[in-house]
Amino acid sequence: MSGSRAAVRYAKAVLTLAKDQNAADAVNADMKSITETIAQSTELDQMLQSPVVRSSDKKVVLTKVFNDANVNTYNLIDTLIANKRLALLDDVAQSYNQQYDQMRDSQIAKVTTAVPLTEDLKTAVLAKVKELTGKSAEIENIVDESIIGGFILRVGDIQYNASIANKLEKLKREFTLN
Repeated sequence: MSGSRAAVRYAKAVLTLAKDQNAADAVNADMKSITETIAQSTELDQMLQSPVVRSSDKKVVLTKVFNDANVNTYNLIDTLIANKRLALLDDVAQSYNQQYDQMRDSQIAKVTTAVPLTEDLKTAVLAKVKELTGKSAEIENIVDESIIGGFILRVGDIQYNASIANKLEKLKREFTLN
């Protein structure tokens, strides 16, 4: 994250304000929408980063794209425009989501599998994450056929790789060393 210290400060301020107004959940949904939309649209990201595009034009685009956002989200956009920091919008949104999860004592568990997870497996993974970390989690399933089978679980700083591709790589290393 470029300018991450500033992004963290903006996110903290918005979270504090949203909590005071009982709108933290709605703003969190807006922030997730912002990060997903920017990740999917290189044009939007380039427009936000561009010093050539006027701030008023950026604001018009953002209000049309996020037309049902919470008042606090619009106020954040206005503040970032006023402070000439709109390029930080994606970083602020990501930081807000992280701080919101910490506030709720929750986290994101990224599970990479060769095929999409079933509901039974999601339940088992959530139970394992709760057992390992003591915190609840949301599952983000990433499908990557290159792992062949098994799964890779990432929660915060913890990674557990039980993929077939990883086991094959370990075998390959063993045979090349001997």
